[in-house]
Amino acid sequence: MGAKRKNSGDGDGSSNGDGKEVKKAKKKESMAESLLPSMIKNKEKRSEVHAKLKHQKKLEKRKKAKAREAAEKRALDLGEEPPPKSIPRTIENTREFDETICMPDDEELFAGNDADEFAPVLNQELTPKILITTCRFNSTRGPAFISDLLSVIPNSVYYKRGTYDLKKIVEYAKNKDFSFVIVVHTNRREPDALLMIGLPNGPTAHFKVSNLVLRKDIKNHGNPTSHNPELIMNNFTTRLGHRIGRLFQSLFPQDPNFRGRRVVTFHNQRDFIFFRHHRYIFETKESKQVSSKGKNAKTDKDEGSSEPKVIARLQECGPRFTLKLRSLQHGTFDSKGGEFEWVHKPEMDTSRRRFFL
Repeated sequence: MGAKRKNSGDGDGSSNGDGKEVKKAKKKESMAESLLPSMIKNKEKRSEVHAKLKHQKKLEKRKKAKAREAAEKRALDLGEEPPPKSIPRTIENTREFDETICMPDDEELFAGNDADEFAPVLNQELTPKILITTCRFNSTRGPAFISDLLSVIPNSVYYKRGTYDLKKIVEYAKNKDFSFVIVVHTNRREPDALLMIGLPNGPTAHFKVSNLVLRKDIKNHGNPTSHNPELIMNNFTTRLGHRIGRLFQSLFPQDPNFRGRRVVTFHNQRDFIFFRHHRYIFETKESKQVSSKGKNAKTDKDEGSSEPKVIARLQECGPRFTLKLRSLQHGTFDSKGGEFEWVHKPEMDTSRRRFFL
């Protein structure tokens, strides 16, 4: 009897031991699942956990997509409205609240438009006339960039800088009835900044230039004509952005010639202003119309008829570059005693979701 009890006790002990091992294994698995890959010191184990998490996320995403498609199909079959599509969270639609965002019913804003420095050009009382020059130390790509700008901006002329001070150039441009002075600054043989000086009373905007691609470097580029271009201004939503948008608009005549099919775009995204210059082309192509007899009726000659179809496409003319506003100054250029409306400072970049334009 004693031996039997001992055997039965051994059996109970082994079963209890197996249960403890199972519990330990489950505990380890749950701990491994709760651990982040960055918390694991072992490289192989870390990569293994990361791959497992990535695979699980992929499976969950696929499962949600299938469920969404099934719900949409079910709703269409029943004649009901499909469930609304979820809007992905982006930096743009989760931007920080800004009190200076312009509203369509802002009477103060529209009243200020009639009294600002750009009103004569935008109200078509004055035709813009642009003087383009360089910094004192020019580079090889500077003149090529200026040549492209001259083909983009109507009524623009290039004057060689020489040794003249910028204030003297501004006074000369005022006397010659220019509406803007644009200075192309270069650094290490590459244009890296634009200074736009409004005349006669300012303002002066300083932009950083990046990602410059000249016309000759764009594959299958088009050659622009001398027609006045259309303007597209995107996402200039704040008071500052509205002012910068009007500054860009005042560089161009406000009577676009649609026969030229030229489009100049200033697209603001996350305070980066993307410049593009296109022309749109209309092409006539023949599209085959299949008859109602179906695809199997291949023997009939009259099974399909070709009809002309007009297709519109874009051809980039260049140049292509990105602008970043550094400062906006009251009046014409004054590096010492000038009063600034807005200046970008490093301490402003506290959040990725904070935008100023």
